Amino acid sequence: MADLALAKSKNCMACHAVDKKLVGPAFKDVAAKYASQKDATEKLAAKIIKGGGGVWGPVPMPANAAVSEADAKTLAAWVLAQK
Repeated sequence: MADLALAKSKNCMACHAVDKKLVGPAFKDVAAKYASQKDATEKLAAKIIKGGGGVWGPVPMPANAAVSEADAKTLAAWVLAQK
């Protein structure tokens, strides 16, 4: 799980876990929600960089400007592979 290391290094794991809800949803739940969307990788990569809110409840996901576009796409693809 090389991209778990990337998720840890970009502080994703401060609010998310692979298999349980913390502050944000479990990555497995994110993967299930977006599984049927063809543009899911791009959509999630944009949320990683710009942040978002309202999809999973009242707590917004803050923007993470420390993540490059390439890393955001890698992280999004890894999240979507969690099942």
